Amino acid sequence: MTGPAQTSGDFTASFQIEGRPVRGRAVRMAGASIAPILARHDYPPHLARILGEAVTLAALVGASLKFEGRILVQAEGDGPVRLLVGEYSTGGGVRGYARYDADAWANLDRLNKGRPPHMPQLFGPAGRLGLILIQDNPALQPYQGIVPLSKATLSQCAEDYYAMSEQVPSRIRLSVSQTEDGGWVAGGMMVQKIAGDAARGDTTEAWHEAEALFGTLTETELTDPDLPVAELLFRLFHEQGVRMEPGEAISDHCTCNEDRLIATLRGMPDEALRELVEPDGTLSIDCQFCARHYTIPITRVTSPAN
Repeated sequence: MTGPAQTSGDFTASFQIEGRPVRGRAVRMAGASIAPILARHDYPPHLARILGEAVTLAALVGASLKFEGRILVQAEGDGPVRLLVGEYSTGGGVRGYARYDADAWANLDRLNKGRPPHMPQLFGPAGRLGLILIQDNPALQPYQGIVPLSKATLSQCAEDYYAMSEQVPSRIRLSVSQTEDGGWVAGGMMVQKIAGDAARGDTTEAWHEAEALFGTLTETELTDPDLPVAELLFRLFHEQGVRMEPGEAISDHCTCNEDRLIATLRGMPDEALRELVEPDGTLSIDCQFCARHYTIPITRVTSPAN
């Protein structure tokens, strides 16, 4: 699924600060992508925002993939939130899912008196953030980089990932908000330093200048529907000049299908499969991401190897 090049609506686009060793990407999502994802599960508002940030981050990072496949932004731990996944597939499809303990979440919300929780509160002291690259070619193993969820926000933890795993100085800002009619909008932006070389020379000073300008970006600007991304970029970097490339459409799109589900089930132990079988000899399974329901005869899953 590929969408037309665009610079409005639900999309992601790269940009370049003119004559400076800094590259960047921006994301805007609303009714075609993040809104149905978050509405589908009816998460508590703060959890919905954090999941939205994970999906936004996946789109920011995934838009630069040089292969056909997927990128998962996966946070996990032993706190009130056990697992949170935002996924981007080449072609512009995004999806997201969170698994949490409702009682532990309610207790945390009481302790915070409604204030947004930080990452260690959500995932516990052993929480970790993984960025997982999965190519469509089954012969190639997934690549995974992991960092602790020790900072306050997901964007700060993602900056740690780029500093530690990629050795690329990066600044990331994510924002998710709810509209008056109960819908959801999301925005994100990242800038990264391009390493110096014989042609560019030392890029440190130019990077620090871009960092300072990026630091003036607000969460409200990222999600303001009346502020086009091109205008926002001009507002930030007009003195240097900035060029935004044509964007790629983003949409709510789940990659689940029956064949993939059957392949997963065939990898499960016999005992675990027997516990899932209904009296009529079928497996009744819902996709955790899109809530699509599958009814699969056990005979399609079992094989002589089982």
